[in-house]
Amino acid sequence: MASQGNPFARMFVAPPNEPVAPLKRALNYLFVCILVVAVGAASLSTAGIALNFDFVAQYEQRIIDGFLMTLWLSGASLVGSMVIGVPVALGRNARFLPVRYLCDLYVKIIRGTPLIAQVYFFYYIIGTAWGIDNKVAAGIIILSIFAGAYIAEIVRAGYESLPVGPLEAARALGLTRIQTAVHVALPQMVTHTLPALTGQFASIIKDSSLLSVIAVIELTQTMREISATNYNFFGCFLLLGVLYLCLTLPVMFVSRSFERRLAYKS
Repeated sequence: MASQGNPFARMFVAPPNEPVAPLKRALNYLFVCILVVAVGAASLSTAGIALNFDFVAQYEQRIIDGFLMTLWLSGASLVGSMVIGVPVALGRNARFLPVRYLCDLYVKIIRGTPLIAQVYFFYYIIGTAWGIDNKVAAGIIILSIFAGAYIAEIVRAGYESLPVGPLEAARALGLTRIQTAVHVALPQMVTHTLPALTGQFASIIKDSSLLSVIAVIELTQTMREISATNYNFFGCFLLLGVLYLCLTLPVMFVSRSFERRLAYKS
């Protein structure tokens, strides 16, 4: 009751069953950000850690190159994961059982094991056996295989969530399976899966950091090399986190935007 009569307190309370006003949302978000920064600064001060970012000017070009490499790895892996994931999603419902169970086994193995183990296995065993020496190409293939399993699940779930009415109507009108898939199922699946696919891209960006274990010179590996040179571990990796946020936050914003615009009612 006290908060209802106090204008200052009302700024921090969400109205029941109503959207939060943009100004109130912005002010509260700013307050939370200031609070987080204050806690972080207090923690650094208590631990006796002084941050220094003088190295940025000295290693500017290397940081930019690592940033661009991360973008390239993530974008190429997103395309590769779509190329893998969509056929696998279709294959999990294939009438030919060996194909169905192969796709199912692939998804279970990839989703059930850590990416770092897959990086080592595919690069040092599979890559060596098949003569894949280019670390960037190997990294893209590894990320594509890893993310492809998640893309397959997103696509499969999107297809299974389609209402049966339009599909049955398309068949009643004499449309073939391909025509039904292209003209009826695909537009609805885009609506259902686009937010999740966009969110998966943010995960690919973060997962690309694990390619540093095979010395792919992306953003994380670049920062590891710089910190090994100047011993400024905390400054380098705090900057690394900020740079990853610069990549992932816009993607998350786009994903949320898609969720709002493409929301549907059953």
